[in-house]
Amino acid sequence: MAAVQEFPAPVLDAIDPAPAPRPPRRPLRRAAREVGLVLVLFLAYKLGRVVADGHVGAALANAADIWHLERALRLPSEYAIQQAVLPNVDLVRVANSYYAFVHFPATALLLIWMYLWRPDHYVWTRRMLAWLTAAGLVVHLLLPLAPPRMLSSVGMVDTGHLYGPSVYGAPDTDSLANQYAAMPSLHVGWALAVAIALIAATSTRWRWAWLLHPVITVVVVVVTGNHYWVDAVVAALLLGLVVALLPRPGHARASVRVPRPRAQSAQRS
Repeated sequence: MAAVQEFPAPVLDAIDPAPAPRPPRRPLRRAAREVGLVLVLFLAYKLGRVVADGHVGAALANAADIWHLERALRLPSEYAIQQAVLPNVDLVRVANSYYAFVHFPATALLLIWMYLWRPDHYVWTRRMLAWLTAAGLVVHLLLPLAPPRMLSSVGMVDTGHLYGPSVYGAPDTDSLANQYAAMPSLHVGWALAVAIALIAATSTRWRWAWLLHPVITVVVVVVTGNHYWVDAVVAALLLGLVVALLPRPGHARASVRVPRPRAQSAQRS
């Protein structure tokens, strides 16, 4: 009875060496890269709106068409809802503050939290926001639209200028934002994206409460006269398309190297 020759481990490692481990990424460099990407996202949001400016006549004509379309569809009147809230000045100021101070900070805090605690969902969330913003800017360019607060002929008012705080200057002198880009509402789109990202990244039964953020945002943008109902609908449709096209977190194909089995000791008689 003869024993089969068994190769020592060092010899096998020389024949089929294991892949060298990748050096870990430098945390500071990676963090700086991600901050840069997010800043580009916010800058594109601002600059894209400025580039789309200069279509006042078309934006006002489209606003009248959207207003009549909503009435034909029997949607609730933005004017009626705004008039119902206007007597309560404190509530109006809360709505103005929500519009002015929650939109960007909530999105930034989401990205920071995802980066630190849900890295598998972070890239998916950033891509979702980036593609939604890009799609929104395309619509802004193709369909300039004045917000309902500029439709003084139907009785809408600018609650930001009346009671404060306001995030916009006079439309004809505002060089920081294109105020004729109401459709889609990226306020609503980003708020819905924040809720979807948090629902996907958490497992608590209370996670569905995050949907209150986009719901409140829809009410706020209507009360303040910044958006029509259809602006929110278009934002939700664009986000749905983006989410459908993006690969889900954790479903990306990974390249996994399956090690070859080493020779086992055996005997033959």
